Formats: sequence, C-alpha cells, structure tokens
Amino acid sequence: MLKLKVTYPLKEEELQIVRRMSEEQTPQARTVVTPAEIIAARRVVNEVYIDEKIERYIVDIVFATREPEHYGLPDLKPLIAFGASPRASINLMKAARAHAFLRQRGYVTPEDVKAIGLDVLRHRVIVTYEAEAEEVQAEDVVRRVLNQVEVP
Repeated sequence: MLKLKVTYPLKEEELQIVRRMSEEQTPQARTVVTPAEIIAARRVVNEVYIDEKIERYIVDIVFATREPEHYGLPDLKPLIAFGASPRASINLMKAARAHAFLRQRGYVTPEDVKAIGLDVLRHRVIVTYEAEAEEVQAEDVVRRVLNQVEVP
C-alpha cells in the first residue's frame, strides 16, 4: 500500500542500539493491542467521512499520472511510462482516512490526501528511460502532480 523512505538513526543513537541489542538478555514481549481492538479501529477508520469532492480529488490525482496533459502538465507525458492504477485510488482513499483518524478527525481533508499521497503513489508511477536519463524519479513526478491538481 505504501512505500516509505527509511530514516536511519544518528551515529550515537545507532551505537546505543548496538550496545543494547548485543547484551545477553531474553526479550520480553507484551501485549500492546488485541486483535479485537485492531478490528474495531479498522471499522472506525472505514467510517471516517470522505466527501465526494475529496473522492474526485483523489481520482483526479491518479488520472493526472496517466493523462498529465489534461491537468496542465504536458511536460510530464514523455516522462511517465505507466501511471498509477485504480489500486492507487483505493489505497490513497484508505490512507487518507487513516491519516484523518490518526489526527483525531472524523473527516478527510485535502491535506490528508497530500500528506500521504507521496507514500502511496511513489511506487505506483513508473517513469520512462528518458526520465531516468534526466534523473527524474517517480517521486518528482508525484510531487508535481500533487502540487498541480486543483484542490477542492
């Protein structure tokens, strides 16, 4: 569903991690959340309200990766080999709902979509060899799309 960027610890933090993990001790697992609580949370996330305008915004973002010329981005057309699929729209909607839920809101805003858009779409847009030769990555394309598509 998502492709996140990895952030590595600082040198001193990593040194502490290495020291802590090299000690001879048996790790103790503890229950943080039950399966029933996870299922309940998923139900709540699925009930987060998403307005039709936001749904259309999500679909426009995905379509802009397929037909960038229709969204004021004609220069992206030769850089995109494959735009995002319908699964991108589905996952972007799910992720936006989850983002709103984590922000303790019962509704999705365009900012939720933008906040999670790069993570959902960066591995769903395939750039051309020409784009790679110009050092343009899918992430660059997605950023341009998110900045260009009109926000409701």
